Amino acid sequence: MNPIRVLVVDDHAIYRCGVAAVLAREPRYAWVGEAASGLEAVARAPALQPDLVLMDIAMPGMGGVATMAALRELLPAARFVLLTCTLDAAELRHAYAAGASCVLPKTVTAQELVTAMQAALRGQTVYSPVIADAMAARAQGAAVGADLTARERKLLSLMACGLANREISERLAIAMPTVKFHVTNILAKLNAENRTSAVLAALKHNLVALD
Repeated sequence: MNPIRVLVVDDHAIYRCGVAAVLAREPRYAWVGEAASGLEAVARAPALQPDLVLMDIAMPGMGGVATMAALRELLPAARFVLLTCTLDAAELRHAYAAGASCVLPKTVTAQELVTAMQAALRGQTVYSPVIADAMAARAQGAAVGADLTARERKLLSLMACGLANREISERLAIAMPTVKFHVTNILAKLNAENRTSAVLAALKHNLVALD
């Protein structure tokens, strides 16, 4: 059986070294490379062809969620496990909506990390107790749509007007992958299964107005 190819993306060299040490003890996994930023990861990943990407959420510049969205276009079969120092519920929801198999606090043990990696490779979505509690607490206390950004509200208003992704891309002069990324985030923040339910939720809670 070929080893699982792992790419590690984190802006802290010491953390990359720590993950390398964990992988060195696991014969099933092969460290194929590292990146210190999202842009470096996007540049290097096509040549490395990782099966699994371990990545920090809160990197300067191109953050982990945006990097993951870009990498999913380049590596459609790869799985993603994200790690975080903070428990921002909106950010956690973005990460799962954008395709993370698992988000873990950086305080996890080596065994917990390996277990999450194994689950991700099986195609499972994993919520650690700490992450699940943080997301549940946010869901109970916040108004619907309170965490939408100004750009997401603009996209939502165009969705409510019936514009397709291509039309939104042209109207806002942004790339199609960026539109898809924003739409995914909007659906996650509104807990909507599709565009129609997102628009209905937006109208119900006065998040947009139809001219």
